Amino acid sequence: MAFRKFLPMFDRVLVERLAAETMSKGGIMLPEKAQGKVLQATVVAVGPGSTNQKGKLTPMSVKVGETVLLPEYGGTKVDLEDKEYFLFRDADILGKYVE
Repeated sequence: MAFRKFLPMFDRVLVERLAAETMSKGGIMLPEKAQGKVLQATVVAVGPGSTNQKGKLTPMSVKVGETVLLPEYGGTKVDLEDKEYFLFRDADILGKYVE
């Protein structure tokens, strides 16, 4: 597991984007150009949080294993053991999916 060797700092969140859908609902194979950018991801590691002006730790709003909605642009691409991950700030994550 690559993310066990990598711990994000401060209010950073390490995510793994979900795979793009390769088939339409009708069963038609979609070419890469027709596949939309995947904005959903699974959180694989989180930092401890950021400190406010008084020095108190602000907790993270997401936890490992949650599925989140990402902005269309942004994030830092990180390659760990031949897998592609992205680093986002906690505040950049648009929302999380709840069951």
